[in-house]
Amino acid sequence: MLGAQRKDHLRAILRRDGRVVAKDVALDLGISEDSIRRDLRELADAGEMVRVYGGALPVPPADRPVDQRSSLATDSKERVSRRAVDLITPGSTIVLDAGTTTLAMARMLPRGADLTVITPSPAIALAVAEHSDARIVMIGGELARFSMVASGPLAMEAVQHLAADVFFLGVTGIDPVRGLTTGHLDDAATKRAIAARCARTFVLGSEEKIGATSHFPVLGLDAVAGIVVDSLDANPVIADLAQQASVLR
Repeated sequence: MLGAQRKDHLRAILRRDGRVVAKDVALDLGISEDSIRRDLRELADAGEMVRVYGGALPVPPADRPVDQRSSLATDSKERVSRRAVDLITPGSTIVLDAGTTTLAMARMLPRGADLTVITPSPAIALAVAEHSDARIVMIGGELARFSMVASGPLAMEAVQHLAADVFFLGVTGIDPVRGLTTGHLDDAATKRAIAARCARTFVLGSEEKIGATSHFPVLGLDAVAGIVVDSLDANPVIADLAQQASVLR
């Protein structure tokens, strides 16, 4: 079987079973497990799946490129955003992480609240400017095209000179076992650095992120002040999260 045919076979297994077990596929096809692992690695590098120990899993919905996430769970994001905005006190300095939920927050910020908003996202900075009179401070750095957020060494250096009252953190996975995760290594490092410069961190948990897991860890659940979730989400995972962190509806 040619490499392209093997990859098509792996895609079909992932669609059918929701996971790929490298050992089982190798045995089924009568080829080496190393060949299957190499195929999985190439498919993961292309963004088609997430590599895990022993195989691969589907890419979480929240881990897709930003242009594909904009129409995902929009009602849930609106409810989470409204609850998160209620946590902002007048005169405070806040950090809005990159993401579609924080973008919704930017459009809801109150006028006349004497806010300072720090963000690594040009899109969020523009939304804050359009919908509020807050002071805006941008974190500079290389713009990652996948997430449209500033990251890399320049962003990390800028973060070290900032301080804020509250960080509204966006991740792509919120899981009771794996904690808070995201799909890109640079993003994970930047988020940790920002959280370390903020008095409190709240995680924005729209419905598609609850129970999802991405590849790179950001923070443990015990490192955040709370998880803001959708008031209408009946996902049983939320009860498990509530045993480890404050859950705000």
